[in-house]
Amino acid sequence: MSIIYVLIPLAILLVAVAVMVFFWAVKSGQFDDLERHGSSILFDEDDTPSQSKRKPNDDGPRD
Repeated sequence: MSIIYVLIPLAILLVAVAVMVFFWAVKSGQFDDLERHGSSILFDEDDTPSQSKRKPNDDGPRD
């Protein structure tokens, strides 16, 4: 029964730390744009100059 006196403050401390980390993440902008990173893998917007100057006959992925 005495373990409950240790576990309750420990649980309260862990919840307080979790809430502080959550508010830190919200304030630092971790949840501002959730869709951009998910769709950025589908679209290749950052085309490097070396890739855009490739000739069509160069070896590369073929469709």
